[in-house]
Amino acid sequence: MYDTVKMLHSYWAYLVLIILLIAVINAIMGLTGKKEYDAKAFRISLFGLIVSHIQLLIGIILYFVSPMFDMWSEMGGEVMGNSLMRLYLVEHPFVNILAVVLITIGYSKHKKKSTSVSKYKTITIFYGIALLLFLSRIPWDAWF
Repeated sequence: MYDTVKMLHSYWAYLVLIILLIAVINAIMGLTGKKEYDAKAFRISLFGLIVSHIQLLIGIILYFVSPMFDMWSEMGGEVMGNSLMRLYLVEHPFVNILAVVLITIGYSKHKKKSTSVSKYKTITIFYGIALLLFLSRIPWDAWF
């Protein structure tokens, strides 16, 4: 089960990054081009929200079925002293949960805005920060 969930989590991450990149680029282009916020932009933002939440659920399952989770009981507080364990058990989950929270907040806030400029600006800021957070905590050496 662990290998299947890990593979799903890894491949789904590509989709999340691509969709978030598309959403941020679309929002920047809409903002700078003074475009009207249309159904296409809404769907891109919504799809970014959906794929990131699915990734979060897969990640939560992976976290608890992973053999690394047992390191909490074996190492205790020493997990924080080991940079690899800290990345997998603390930093990666925490930062990525924070990124999904930012996407959720950005999506909710943008729906309440009345102008296209403010909608695009909200998506650009929140989704952009979330994308940077995702990119900052990917274990790149294990991912490729």
